[in-house]
Amino acid sequence: MQVQIQALLAVQGGAGAGGAVIGSNTGPSMEVAKLAIFNGEAGKVGGFIMACRLYLKMKMRGTSVEEQVQWVLSYVQGGSADVWKENVIEELKSGEIEYETAEEFFTNLRKEFGGGEEESVKAAELRRMEQGGKTMEEYMQEFKRTARGSGYEGRPLIEELMV
Repeated sequence: MQVQIQALLAVQGGAGAGGAVIGSNTGPSMEVAKLAIFNGEAGKVGGFIMACRLYLKMKMRGTSVEEQVQWVLSYVQGGSADVWKENVIEELKSGEIEYETAEEFFTNLRKEFGGGEEESVKAAELRRMEQGGKTMEEYMQEFKRTARGSGYEGRPLIEELMV
């Protein structure tokens, strides 16, 4: 009977013998939301990189930088991003470039698709924001998210909030 209970708990992800958790929601077996395809749109590069960082940290620890870069490149598709991706793949293959860390790759990605444009896109988005039907807490969270990377700090940022 005890063996059957342990087997049932193992299938359901509960505690096994000795209280050890079997099938826990951590590591490579943890489910993570699927990444959206990145097509090179400047206003979306920051969110794409953040989602990639999260996935790499949760699911790809211990993998090589090359594997991580290839995985990220698999989500870079369409628009101007396709040409850039093909160039990067060729440069990696020929040994022209080599990334020491995934962060180095993300810096290159941001430089290519974000540049100063991302900051101006964020600033424009910040200026257009309205509370509308959102609660104050929802509006503040959205404002903080949009303010990150907008170039606004201190008093100018507070003035944007008050407008």
